[in-house]
Amino acid sequence: MKTWFALLLSAASLCAQSPQQESIVVTGTAEPIPLAEADRDVSSVRVPEEQRPLYDSWFDLLNLDPSLDLQVRAPGGFMADLSIRGATFGQTLVLLNGMRLDSVQTGHFNLDLPIPMEMVSGMEVLKGSGSTLYGSDAIGGVVNVLAGPIDHNEFRLLGAGGNFGFNEQHTLASFGEGIWREELAASRDFSSGFMPDRDYRNLSLSSLSLLKSRLGSGSLLLAYSDKPYGADQFYGPYPSWERIKTWLLAAHQNLGERTEASFEYRRHTDLFVLFRDDPQIYTNRHIEDTWQGDLRRHDNLPLHGVISYGLEGLSEAIHSTNLGIHSRTRGSAYVFYDLRSVRRFSFSAGVREEVYGAHSVDTSPSLSGAAWLSSKFKLRAAVSRAFRLPSFTDLYYSDPSNQGNPNLKPESATSYEAGLDGYLRPGVHAAVTVFQRRDKNVIDYVAPPGSTVYTATNFDNLHFMGVESGVTWDASSGEHFGVVFSALRGLNASPEIEQSKYTFNYPVESGVVEWRGMIRRKIIARTRIGVVDRLDRNPYAIWDASASYATGAVRPFLQLTNITSTVYQDLPGIAMPKRGVVGGCEFYLFGGR
Repeated sequence: MKTWFALLLSAASLCAQSPQQESIVVTGTAEPIPLAEADRDVSSVRVPEEQRPLYDSWFDLLNLDPSLDLQVRAPGGFMADLSIRGATFGQTLVLLNGMRLDSVQTGHFNLDLPIPMEMVSGMEVLKGSGSTLYGSDAIGGVVNVLAGPIDHNEFRLLGAGGNFGFNEQHTLASFGEGIWREELAASRDFSSGFMPDRDYRNLSLSSLSLLKSRLGSGSLLLAYSDKPYGADQFYGPYPSWERIKTWLLAAHQNLGERTEASFEYRRHTDLFVLFRDDPQIYTNRHIEDTWQGDLRRHDNLPLHGVISYGLEGLSEAIHSTNLGIHSRTRGSAYVFYDLRSVRRFSFSAGVREEVYGAHSVDTSPSLSGAAWLSSKFKLRAAVSRAFRLPSFTDLYYSDPSNQGNPNLKPESATSYEAGLDGYLRPGVHAAVTVFQRRDKNVIDYVAPPGSTVYTATNFDNLHFMGVESGVTWDASSGEHFGVVFSALRGLNASPEIEQSKYTFNYPVESGVVEWRGMIRRKIIARTRIGVVDRLDRNPYAIWDASASYATGAVRPFLQLTNITSTVYQDLPGIAMPKRGVVGGCEFYLFGGR
């Protein structure tokens, strides 16, 4: 294992001089700012149009950062748990264009993105507590998936096939001009499975409309997805089957230059069958409805200051054969002050008051700052507090293996971090961050000695500390090379948590080497090697690669996953496939670049 990490770190020596490419981020900040000016640990990945056939799903973007522990149950871009800096899967907040996707039923569905990969333009990740700006669930961090429009007219089709009975068909159309643009996308992915009861089918349909008016620019996103899949061993030693559907409506409108309003409605349904061949033994049906509305404003203050403030409302309800009928509403107000002088210093402070339940209130403050020590080095630090309300599954669920607990308390955490960024040469960025998070009332499932039933339980104290480091090189030719490494340690004051179900499945060390770029100005390619060493488990390495023609009306592509056929499990007891091969072609009927 040490040899793998030595190779990862030594690869940084390949970085060479090239012009710096500036990236603008919107996550974890009051207003959009250059990534180099962020005083929190924020990462950004953009996916140009010609690179999208290189990625099997948006999960491939998450795998580029070893601080993001993606614990996958199956390929295909669904049913995975995401942990950031050792936080549980329920402690990661997922956004789509700044609007919440987290499931009130269970955190297992937080990554259920209802749009096709063709509509994903990138992803931003805020590591560490983010409740000041985003509310509940942002204990470990925030993942903001960006669905951006294409700025020119085009129509393209994609078809592919591969082993494990895999085939896919995708399409995207972009049209309109002036004050109106429209983007339509559809995808269908199917696999007969790499083993019995691991088949799946993913269907996604979406529409993104952009309109400019006297009020300002606005957008309307409509999306639908339908994902049935074999769930053998997913929730215990059972040959299960599950089907999840999502309906999403998200609207955003600028009201002048400094005020914006957003609205979202999301319905998520879950049909779960414990024994696929005999549904009468145990079947659950869940219907989840979520309504969200936001009103935000930004005002300039003297001395380069900006004050942002807003109101948010959230209503969550579930109708379930197992959980029963439950609902809850939350309201919050926040204020965030940001002061910055470009390439000199920055300072940010904010607080959110969130009201929920029977007049319960949670306060989430944050404080961060950065100072440029020279033209090449920036020092940053942050402290913040976050919280999470128990999901309805945590509170009320019951099956032969798991038992909820209606007396659970909300989780809370205080995070500390400090980091140093080095812009060593144009295009070369090195960074190191050390962090600590102190959790209280952590929720996990514990089976007492001699019992096979896991019960949701609060734990008094759990501390995580770690370090993240990396070097990236962005060349003028469009090539990108990155080497990143993460180490993590968990300390607990509750001995019984050692028998818990999810908390101690984190990677103690992980690293990623990635390259992407052009070959002879016609072929775009990428490759990634990821190494994971989980607590009390054997380390493993996964190597993926893909390539595609980047020009012309006909663009064949090839995707290779787990090239070395590594035998591994992200989650104990859930096998993952060996080498995957997918080949296909993308057709530009008109448009394209």
